[in-house]
Amino acid sequence: MPPPADIVKVAIEWPGAYPKLMEIDQKKPLSAIIKEVCDGWSLPNHEYYALQHADSSNFYITEKNRNEIKNGTILRLTKSPAQNAQQLHERIQSSSMDAKLEALKDLASLSRDVTFAQEFINLDGISLLTQMVESGTERYQKLQKIMKPCFGDMLSFTLTAFVELMDHGIVSWDTFSVAFIKKIASFVNKSAIDISILQRSLAILESMVLNSHDLYQKVAQEITIGQLIPHLQGSDQEIQTYTIAVINALFLKAPDDRRQVDVESNVDILDCPLTEMANILAQKQLRSIILTHVIRAQRAINNEMAHQLYVLQVLTFNLLEDRMMTKMDPQDQAQRDIIFELRRIAFDAESEPNNSSGSMEKRKSMYTRDYKKLGFINHVNPAMDFTQTPPGMLALDNMLYFAKHHQDAYIRIVLENSSREDKHECPFGRSSIELTKMLCEILKVGELPSETCNDFHPMFFTHDRSFEEFFCICIQLLNKTWKEMRATSEDFNKVMQVVKEQVMRALTTKPSSLDQFKSKLQNLSYTEILKIRQSERMNQEDFQSRPILELKEKIQPEILELIKQQRLNRLVEGTCFRKLNARRRQDKFWYCRLSPNHKVLHYGDLEESPQGEVPHDSLQDKLPVADIKAVVTGKDCPHMKEKGALKQNKEVLELAFSILYDSNCQLNFIAPDKHEDLWDYIGPAWIIQDHLSILSTVSGRMD
Repeated sequence: MPPPADIVKVAIEWPGAYPKLMEIDQKKPLSAIIKEVCDGWSLPNHEYYALQHADSSNFYITEKNRNEIKNGTILRLTKSPAQNAQQLHERIQSSSMDAKLEALKDLASLSRDVTFAQEFINLDGISLLTQMVESGTERYQKLQKIMKPCFGDMLSFTLTAFVELMDHGIVSWDTFSVAFIKKIASFVNKSAIDISILQRSLAILESMVLNSHDLYQKVAQEITIGQLIPHLQGSDQEIQTYTIAVINALFLKAPDDRRQVDVESNVDILDCPLTEMANILAQKQLRSIILTHVIRAQRAINNEMAHQLYVLQVLTFNLLEDRMMTKMDPQDQAQRDIIFELRRIAFDAESEPNNSSGSMEKRKSMYTRDYKKLGFINHVNPAMDFTQTPPGMLALDNMLYFAKHHQDAYIRIVLENSSREDKHECPFGRSSIELTKMLCEILKVGELPSETCNDFHPMFFTHDRSFEEFFCICIQLLNKTWKEMRATSEDFNKVMQVVKEQVMRALTTKPSSLDQFKSKLQNLSYTEILKIRQSERMNQEDFQSRPILELKEKIQPEILELIKQQRLNRLVEGTCFRKLNARRRQDKFWYCRLSPNHKVLHYGDLEESPQGEVPHDSLQDKLPVADIKAVVTGKDCPHMKEKGALKQNKEVLELAFSILYDSNCQLNFIAPDKHEDLWDYIGPAWIIQDHLSILSTVSGRMD
């Protein structure tokens, strides 16, 4: 007969004593259980003790999380969080350097536990740590000179504890002084500093910026781009990642009027405080350093770095949103002059730009004819073509850039089409407007970066005006494809669909440069696209033919069984998941997998992303398959209903799923991506209950 559901069998350790095997009644108050344990070892004052997991996490058992205790769990009797917090609060103020170092090391470890963190914060522990940082810097410099490296370790542990305590979200970031911000910024600005101190300082600055508008202003005034560049030029990818994360945070929180500076100005951007947050990639020095020392460095780019580069790419392209959503004012002479310039370059390249010979009527007639050749929809007043948003004025900006920086190609396209029959000409103006809109959709201009995406494109880091160059390549592709399709004006939308397919297929190959992107497009002619489409269509048609359908019906039961087995195998292999919260992306991981006998889900925290499979017996926590009640996805997940920025991100919603068990208990997941993740093998919603039934049946057979 199975034991009652409220009884769990555990082992409890106490230093200097044999572990005690015990049955815990989950209906009894936790304090009564601790008293029983203390009485067994004749320990007085049971209120001074607590239970915690004996694994590497050392997390305290509380009334809130006690239902996570499973049969076979090893616990440890230890000092209560309040006792530990009080003693550490006193020990970190010790006059003995060795005692202080040991206390700070313990504090950095224990601060990961929210129960301990709450007790330490209640003792005004955060203020004590900030005072130690503010007052300890000068001593740190002096002791370094007299060969006392342990003080560097002390500062590192102090900052680590601070980061862990603040990550629980108990204390507001708005409470910190300017003096503390200056100290943290000074560690980042130093040319020689311990790597661990630098890493934690960058992490603190990132969190300050993301969590407080006031702190954004103060942090941005303390750091210049020039002070961050040496950290990008180093060989430590983790430091490079945190540095770009700080730049991204400042970029994300900068007011719109602070995000751009005049690239043509004489101001040295290396001396600009980050309150003057510039178009990051438009600054040649910074972009080239990221390209040379990060993207083209002789080492693989890890997932976190790829994510930060993706965020930087998105934020940079989002600078285009203002122009994309700005309608042209037909009465604005400066804007009308851009259209005049397009006409002049195409048709009057050798004449004076302000040639006013001829009558007004004659000039108007000539302009109307030329605007028609330029491919505008409104030949009389082409300014009206740019009143739709998107793409608004961004389309006109792209056209002018193409005309000025690729003048020969521009003139060739315009003159080539103006000499064709009306029905076969590729309208440059209309094409440019629609192409700009399409490229903005592909690059998701104006959308916030995803918390989980790593999809950056190296080629966009190779040029100061990468979007404009991207447009120039694609407008020439559009003209080429138009000719290959022998298109007429009625085929305009078909041509745009083909061009979009060509661009998307080329982008998926992740070309390392714009020239390589251009070469990829050369191999994706209209003829090649037709071949690809035909091949895909034939494959699809083959599967829909009568013999195939009959065979499919015959072997479907066997195929479904194979699919179920494959998914079971994938569950047994397991997946590494990244821990996320609403404050900042975390460099913390956990792993979940099904046991080989299919009876238990094993899961636990990892220090770093694993290389390969993690043995199930190395994972601390267990969830019996028989206890699983349901699997939910998206907005139905408990962690997507919590208050925070993640729930507002559509892509994160699509990647979220939760395994529900017991009462109000769940395992919450954010899948690594849409293709390689545990959820992909658990299956879509229609197979969930069937799949859980399989697991339960398998589990039952093994009992």
